[in-house]
Amino acid sequence: MHGATGTHSIISPADGRVVAVRPLADRAAIDRALDRAVAAQRLWRGVTLAERMAISARFVDAFAASGEAIAAELTAQMGRPIGQTPGEIRGFADRGRAMIALAEEALTPVRPEPIAGFERFVRREPLGVVYVIGAWNYPYLITVNSVVPALLAGNAVVLKQAPQTLLCAERFAEAFAEAGLPEGVFQYLHMSNENAEAVIGDRRVDFIAFTGSVATGHRVVQAASHRFAGVGLELGGKDPAYVRRDADLDHAVANLVDGAFFNSGQSCCAIERIYVDAAIHDAFVERFAALTRQYRLGNPLDAETTLGPLVDARAADFVRGQIAEATARGARALIDEKAFAASVPGTPYLAPQVLIGVDHEMDVMRRESFGPVVGIMKVASDREALALMNDSPYGLTASLWTQDVEAARSLGDAIDTGTVFMNRCDYLDPLLAWVGAKESGRGCTLSRIGFEHLTRPKSFHLRTAA
Repeated sequence: MHGATGTHSIISPADGRVVAVRPLADRAAIDRALDRAVAAQRLWRGVTLAERMAISARFVDAFAASGEAIAAELTAQMGRPIGQTPGEIRGFADRGRAMIALAEEALTPVRPEPIAGFERFVRREPLGVVYVIGAWNYPYLITVNSVVPALLAGNAVVLKQAPQTLLCAERFAEAFAEAGLPEGVFQYLHMSNENAEAVIGDRRVDFIAFTGSVATGHRVVQAASHRFAGVGLELGGKDPAYVRRDADLDHAVANLVDGAFFNSGQSCCAIERIYVDAAIHDAFVERFAALTRQYRLGNPLDAETTLGPLVDARAADFVRGQIAEATARGARALIDEKAFAASVPGTPYLAPQVLIGVDHEMDVMRRESFGPVVGIMKVASDREALALMNDSPYGLTASLWTQDVEAARSLGDAIDTGTVFMNRCDYLDPLLAWVGAKESGRGCTLSRIGFEHLTRPKSFHLRTAA
């Protein structure tokens, strides 16, 4: 395994300061870690599920006990406002505990109807070494989805956290050590992209769980293509909302503004396009823009800030480009950027923006923005809204805002997404499968079904009588 080594500096988008500098693992260190993982997993798979569950519970408790410090550190690394990062720690704990509670049911052998003289069952076997490649936008919430169930299932885990949030991997390791997890069962590696890609193709890795962009997802699949390791992909989204004429307007506005702009829109399931029934379109737009103007853009370490910077200036410039292209094509921007003094070109700080007069010829309605911008279109019917929602290469979530449950079910059946919401958005329920359609990914995390992707079935067919 070859590739660059050296160091990596985490640069805070808040103020450009260096948060931390970490050495990158060289080839020898990576080889040692993978060998250690293989050896540790052979022993770990023999540990009872009850003990794995107990260690995992202690891990979650240890992590949550340090939540305040971890949250502040996370704000410094990736720029989410200090008043909002504690929510990620609480969500982390909720998801971890939910997966622990599901483990016994999910991993219990499946037994068909008995036949005299035979014992038959299907056991869920661990895969071996699971290589988790985490994302920076929700580095704890996303990573826990794979790490905890993988360990519960008897796998060893090697974590490569995104460069912007390297310290998150270290906090995992500290909590696992405090919980008494045997050495080598969980490890992290800070690596160059070249070495990280080489690990995907390493024969000692049995499954790759990747969260990130569609473009990088294609590279992950290509790197794994010469062998038969499993690959799970949680990729991007261009998630739509449809506000029907019977919607609770105030509820829809409040939740969709938050769904579009929380974390500065840097979420794979953020609301990026909204379709509104013509009968309520103007009222919806007026209230939506008014609420958006109430955001306070500024340094995320300031308790008064409600909208922080994007992860870097390049990300902000990309969204600026989408807004400029849309307005050049005839869209109208409803938010005056000058009202947000911190929004300056060439920096990570960008005002929220609401666009009307948009169409699907515009990049802002087709390509993932991953930033604080949303386009709103007027529609005449459910049929038109459904066609527009499905007119996308992505298929992560879609939300329907209506009082008619039957209409939501009917529309939901026809929407090409992994999750359909009614009267909520931008949320993961750990008891439901998190899955994408089309270019939003493959495989599944969370829920009982998520364990199926981190294990393999092994059938036992035993004749017990002649």
